[in-house]
Amino acid sequence: MEKNWFVLHTLTGQENKAQKSIEARVKLERMEDYIGKCVIPTERVTEKKNGKKRTITKKFFPGYVLCELALYDEARGVDENGKKAIYERTWQFLRETPGVIGFVGGDRPQPLKQSEVDAILLDKPAAGGQDVARPKVNFNVDETVKIVDGAFMGLTGQVSMVDPDKGKLKVEVQVFGRKVPVDVEYWQVEKVAVEESFESAQQ
Repeated sequence: MEKNWFVLHTLTGQENKAQKSIEARVKLERMEDYIGKCVIPTERVTEKKNGKKRTITKKFFPGYVLCELALYDEARGVDENGKKAIYERTWQFLRETPGVIGFVGGDRPQPLKQSEVDAILLDKPAAGGQDVARPKVNFNVDETVKIVDGAFMGLTGQVSMVDPDKGKLKVEVQVFGRKVPVDVEYWQVEKVAVEESFESAQQ
């Protein structure tokens, strides 16, 4: 049977539970023809706090598990409702998996394209690739941040550029009434709550 990659939606924090349950039950229920690999893409990221650097393993897509499945029964074509026919064994198996909510894309999801699978799994430990730690950056462009270290400590500004490979940001701050772009490392800033940034704008 031909298998394709699909994304399963899980309860937050139960990705590992769902993965282990699927892997254990595949052997127990002899579902190898219907269920292939099941992976939780992870990455290693480095973060620096109080001058100390540490490396942590982080889930690439929290709340989701990638699974290789024989889902659609091409021989049957469509079912009595005019929808793509699915293998009931696969469907029932996943419905009985603890922690699994359903498919991303509804009850007749589209399989991932090979290019999408490669982009997610390539060079990730789950695919047997190289496990390369990269700086941890959780900031987005236009996000409001406060500089908490360095020459511009105490100033608040907007992120104008993010460099995840180097773990650096470019932040535009007001200095003497003019916007000045400042280069900082991600650990030198912290996110500002919406209420806090609103109050700053009012002052």
